[in-house]
Amino acid sequence: MSTPVTIIGAGLGGLTLARVLHVHGIAATVYEAEASPAARMQGGMLDIHDYNGQLALQAADLMDEFRAIVLEGRQALRFIQRDGTVLVEKEDDGTGGRPEAQRGDLRRMFLDALPEGTVRWGHKVTGVRALGGGRHEVSFENGASVTTGLLVGADGAWSRVRPLLSDAVPEYFGEAFVENYLYDVETRHAAVAKMVGGGSFGVFDPDQEGQGIMAHRESGETIHTYVPLTRPLDWFAGIDFSDGPAATARIAAEFEGWAPEYTALITESDTAPVLRPHYALPVGHRWDRVPGVTLLGDAAHLTAPNGEGANLAMQDGADLGEAIAAHPGDPEGALAAYERVLFPRSAEAGAAAARKPTAEELVAFFEQPR
Repeated sequence: MSTPVTIIGAGLGGLTLARVLHVHGIAATVYEAEASPAARMQGGMLDIHDYNGQLALQAADLMDEFRAIVLEGRQALRFIQRDGTVLVEKEDDGTGGRPEAQRGDLRRMFLDALPEGTVRWGHKVTGVRALGGGRHEVSFENGASVTTGLLVGADGAWSRVRPLLSDAVPEYFGEAFVENYLYDVETRHAAVAKMVGGGSFGVFDPDQEGQGIMAHRESGETIHTYVPLTRPLDWFAGIDFSDGPAATARIAAEFEGWAPEYTALITESDTAPVLRPHYALPVGHRWDRVPGVTLLGDAAHLTAPNGEGANLAMQDGADLGEAIAAHPGDPEGALAAYERVLFPRSAEAGAAAARKPTAEELVAFFEQPR
């Protein structure tokens, strides 16, 4: 492939693409807005599925490296009702198909597997324009620019590359997570640690449309709490999240009457609560073939969280990398082949994510053999 591959965004999808291209001897450059790999915390745990994310890791020849960062025991499940009824309880016996790893460790694994200089840090995109003939110019905030014949937008929900292909913009999905962390849980939050166990935990109220509190044991003695709330953005705007104690109290008030051992996941937080509103692109988002450019991951098919986002982004990156490798000298053939697979897959995933599962459906999902 003589056409240089330019990737915007050093998330898991963009890095998977760069790595698969490298495996096939094809050079690529990744431009990332963050100043360095350590510029910000990379988020919590990810379960990497054997039917998409792990297939991408195989294409990237990184399965051994992935196994080395898997956190054992984190596939354990414990879901209960508010009245204490156990809905599902499973230990992690090592046979599950969704091993867990920290997002930051996954990103570091990919970065370590790429040639030095592949990722250009501190390159925030300010504009992208078509030059004709499938070529595009990308401008950056630092004054630099690059011209490329094969441009890939792997730059997430608010992609600067997407407008070259589509007028679609993400819209608020009607739900947000409020997240916090508890640290040193075995000594400082022993009761919470025992309740959560070694993996995923959730407590639900079936009489309140499945309202609940979810938590996950991350690396070491850390518990990450997720409180899903179906509220309009105006409701969240009425909470001052810069005032940690007041925001914590306001979120906890939504669980008035719940047992204190459950609300402790909120009230005992060691961090201020963080609001994560959920946005989505239209289900079935697609575009007409535009020479020299395509999208992957959230830039292509942002959905409400359903456990598939990172896995799908990695699968996109692997599929695109293999399509480019399979069409030497024919970038348009490669992009067309990739998009023929991408569109139906992302439409199916988007339709599944668009419907919020009930507590019973969530439990049934986790009870399936993995």
